[in-house]
Amino acid sequence: MKIKSLLSILAIFSFLSCQNQQESADLIIKGGNIYTVNENQPTVEAVAVKNNKILFAGSEAEVEQYLSENTKQVDLAGKTMTPGFIEGHGHFMGLGYNELNVDLLQTKSYDEVIQKVKEAVDAAKPGEWITGRGWHQSKWNKMPNNTIDGFPLHHAISEVSPDNPVYLRHASGHAGMANEKAMQIAGVLPLSKESMANLDVEGGEIFRDEQGNPTGVFNERAMTLITQHIPESTPEKDQKAFELAVKASHRNGITSFHDAGIGRENIQLYRDMKADGKLDVRMYAMLTGWDKELLNEWYEKGPEVDSTHLLTIRSIKLNCDGALGSRGAWLLEEYTDQPGHFGHETLPMSFVYTTSNQALKTGFQVCSHAIGDRANQEILDRYEKAMNENADLTDNHRFRIEHAQHLHPDDIPRFAELGVIPAMQAVHMSSDRPWAIDRLGEKRIKEGAYMWQALLQSGVPIVNGTDVPVEPIDPLASFYASVSRKTLEGTPEGGYEPEQKMTREQALRSYTLDAAYGAFEEDIKGSIEVGKLADFTIFDKDIMTVPEDEILETNVAMTIFDGRVVFEK
Repeated sequence: MKIKSLLSILAIFSFLSCQNQQESADLIIKGGNIYTVNENQPTVEAVAVKNNKILFAGSEAEVEQYLSENTKQVDLAGKTMTPGFIEGHGHFMGLGYNELNVDLLQTKSYDEVIQKVKEAVDAAKPGEWITGRGWHQSKWNKMPNNTIDGFPLHHAISEVSPDNPVYLRHASGHAGMANEKAMQIAGVLPLSKESMANLDVEGGEIFRDEQGNPTGVFNERAMTLITQHIPESTPEKDQKAFELAVKASHRNGITSFHDAGIGRENIQLYRDMKADGKLDVRMYAMLTGWDKELLNEWYEKGPEVDSTHLLTIRSIKLNCDGALGSRGAWLLEEYTDQPGHFGHETLPMSFVYTTSNQALKTGFQVCSHAIGDRANQEILDRYEKAMNENADLTDNHRFRIEHAQHLHPDDIPRFAELGVIPAMQAVHMSSDRPWAIDRLGEKRIKEGAYMWQALLQSGVPIVNGTDVPVEPIDPLASFYASVSRKTLEGTPEGGYEPEQKMTREQALRSYTLDAAYGAFEEDIKGSIEVGKLADFTIFDKDIMTVPEDEILETNVAMTIFDGRVVFEK
């Protein structure tokens, strides 16, 4: 009897010991401002992590019960922690390749672009293609002497690169500049009168001079005339770009990434990187709508939701119009600064409708790129038609419109009515608003451009982001734009259309919990709550309270992904 009692006591002690061991944290974070984005507990003093999940969120006194000799501790030392930031719309490999190729995002003139091309040519082998991205003529502080439709001519680039073909993608990704050598390879220079008509591309445009010769600028789908001749990347270069993109994400506090349009090669690359333990960003990938065969294959097998929450494929990206900067955005009324021009429908609306139908039947989300007010309206019409015909399948579709930059006032409430999520990149307002008024005029700008607060008040969440590499991946630029409605130089005083500003709480949600919702992942991430994934972003200033002009002076001090410190400044 005594032996049995002793054994029982030992068993109890052993059980309690195991329980305590299970309850001990791998990581405890405290000593600063912690914003949870949890309405029931907006701030906490400390967070405990076990494995890759949040074990505790509460007071410093209570977190001590999870401390053991093996627990790593992070002292915030007054810094600010939030849930891990989510890039709600970007191009992951574009981010990586921008670090490998000629990066033109910060160029302020055509002369700077030419200089960067010259430097690349000097370092290249004869005949090697020079590629880059990021120039934007509307952001230059001075324009070249000769322009057509506001765009530069190729001659200066051709002079510094006579033997190397050059192709420089516009920051928007919806236009590109080719030099003479690249156009010769593509067979579009010189052009005969007979060949000019044959080279017209539906949904695209070749910019021409008064003699009918190409200026070097290829808009929308006409870009393929050049890009089809650029040699394919190598697996080694792809892997390098991937690794650079992961590091860039970590430096900027990004722990999850909505990759807006990928094909077979990227899917396989991401799977390989996951298998090698190198997928250190949670990827929510959208299948490119340009590959119909790929879509049909995925309709057959259905969405792929990763149980480890690293690589999920359950959405489809459709590119339905162009960008405002290249006058490719599809408008209901003509461009103010180019009468008679309405932009481009780059994908038939019939395909949006059939894709929406198929997606509802097979469990996929549709994410359609639309910048102009007509593109937005036409897509909402197709979504609505498909939903009406599949009413029993629309409970949780979460269809999205990517960008949703310029809306007809009548279409603003339709997002909430149809349950369509606007995925908007606030930094585009900072970059584009000073010249967007030239494209749209004051009335359209004030009634329908960058309508964040109107959409939020209608009852839909907004997914924020940067559209990297269209803009740098820095989330603080978009956060600042969200709450200030100013350019990144801090103008104008009071912001553009200030009634559409987000509050700081709304802006933080748009980068965390609402972005998670846009990917069906609000139950596993986006807020600091027990049981959710341990992804955190730590800033050296309190972005929720510092003066507005200090937001852009804030830096990411640390990034924690999957319970591990992956970046520390």
